[in-house]
Amino acid sequence: TLLTLLLVMLMTSTLRGQAPQHKDLVYAEVGDRKLVVDLYMPASDNPPLVVWIHGGAWHSGSKENPPLDLLEHGYALASVDYRLSVEAPFPAQMHDIKASIRFLRAQADQYGYQSDKIYIWGSSAGGHLVALAGVTNGVEALEGELGKHMDQSSDIQGVINFFGPTNFLTILSQSTPHGLSVRAPALALLLGKPLDQAEDLARLASPVFHVGAGDPPMMIVHGDQDVQVPVNQALELYAAYQKAGLSSTLEILPGAGHGSPDYFQPVFIEKVATFLNEISKL
Repeated sequence: TLLTLLLVMLMTSTLRGQAPQHKDLVYAEVGDRKLVVDLYMPASDNPPLVVWIHGGAWHSGSKENPPLDLLEHGYALASVDYRLSVEAPFPAQMHDIKASIRFLRAQADQYGYQSDKIYIWGSSAGGHLVALAGVTNGVEALEGELGKHMDQSSDIQGVINFFGPTNFLTILSQSTPHGLSVRAPALALLLGKPLDQAEDLARLASPVFHVGAGDPPMMIVHGDQDVQVPVNQALELYAAYQKAGLSSTLEILPGAGHGSPDYFQPVFIEKVATFLNEISKL
C-alpha cells in the first residue's frame, strides 16, 4: 500500500543525508561575499540550537554535510560557512562566527528555536574556533561589526570542543614531526605570518588565555593518539577551566586519532547529548 511504502521510505532515510530546511541563509556580507548558514530543525517544538563549525585546518572545509546526530536528541542544528584563512587572516573567522550567532539569535522566533540556549560544537580547527567563541563572550577585538544584528548578543551558552587546538604558544613544542609539518604552515596562513612573528595575535587566538569568570560550560574531547593536535592542548584548556572554577567535562578517547570515527559513534553522541541536556536542563 501507499502507506507501507511511505513508512519504508521514512525508515530508510538517514539523518546524515537530510537536507536542511533552511539553506544558505545570509547572516552577513563582506564586500560581495555572502556569508551563509544552513539550518536543520528536529521534530520537536522550540528546541535549543547547536551551531556547528567545521574543521579543515582553517584553510578548507565547508558547512556541507554536518553531523546531524543531535537532531534525534531534540536539538536544532545550524551549520556555518565562515571565511577561510586563504580568504582572510584571523580574526576574520571569529568575526564571522560571532556575526552568525547574532543573526541566529535574532531569527530564533522566525524559525522556532530558543534564543537563550545557543550552543556551539566543532572539530579540529572548528574545535579551536568554538572554544574561542565560547570563552570570548563580549571581547571587543573578536566581535567585529559584521551583519545587521549588532544589537544582539553573540554569547554562547555551552561549548563542545572536539580535538581543537587551544594554545598556539605551546602547540608546536608539543607536536610530533607530522603534526609540525601540518600545523606550522596552517597557523602561519591563519595568522598571516609565521607563529614566531605573531605572538600577540597567537595569544588573542588562543582560548586558554581568555578563560575567566562567567564562561559557559565546556565539553572537551580528544584522542590520546592524536598526532595532529597534541592531547596536551585539551589538558591545558581543561586545567584553565578547573583553575577558574568553571563547569567542564573532559573526555579522553583511548586509541583515538585525529578525526577517528570514535567521536561520532552513537554511544559517544549520547554522551554529547547528555552534556547538552544537563546544561539545558532538558
